[in-house]
Amino acid sequence: MRAGDALSVENVSHRFGKVEALKDVTLSVPRGAFTALLGVNGAGKTTLFSLITRLYDNTSGVIRVAGHDLRREPSRALARLGVVFQSRALDADLTVMQNLSYHASLHGIPGRNAKARIADVLAQVDLSGKAGARVSSLSGGQSRRAEIARALIHEPDLLLLDEATVGLDVKSRAEVLALTRRLIAERGVSALWATHIMDEIQPDDALVILHRGQVLERGLAADIAGPNGLTRTFLDLTGVEAA
Repeated sequence: MRAGDALSVENVSHRFGKVEALKDVTLSVPRGAFTALLGVNGAGKTTLFSLITRLYDNTSGVIRVAGHDLRREPSRALARLGVVFQSRALDADLTVMQNLSYHASLHGIPGRNAKARIADVLAQVDLSGKAGARVSSLSGGQSRRAEIARALIHEPDLLLLDEATVGLDVKSRAEVLALTRRLIAERGVSALWATHIMDEIQPDDALVILHRGQVLERGLAADIAGPNGLTRTFLDLTGVEAA
């Protein structure tokens, strides 16, 4: 692991009873970079995210967010983290502004600053005209972008996005992915993008392949893909049969 990484996960394992969901997982996310975490459903991606966000307590290994040890400095570590979970996190009956105001208050952003901060993050995700709209009225892609705005409200160093494009149409999926990449390029935030969709990964992305709780490969996507391409390499590594 490099000093100064946005995320460092070292030798982390996790069990649910007799089931070992993660086995000695080590990976990192450099600052200002997009890192893809590729795996089929059940690979352990959500379990890993649950450990990084302290929904579960890691009892083995070390997790650091922006240099802060998650077990020793949980408040400081979590303060540098923004999360977009696979399940929807916004209250559909409230407006976008009401949702973001609530999350701003959770992060201790005073009211006099929250309004300006909300305007800024809505502009970042191209939703400035939707502040007064109920979340239930938004399209799937708009709702996802509003959740990214929520994750950005406290200016985190690292975004965790767990299958952020699930349930979206092709256009909305491309927009959410492009937005994440733009935030990295323009705002310097880092992102760990968990997905099972291979065409969301570009050749120059950092890539971690997770399968049955184990890291099978990590490195530059183009290097891992090699001459056979990413899909063939993934299938060969995991033994998963092509659909």
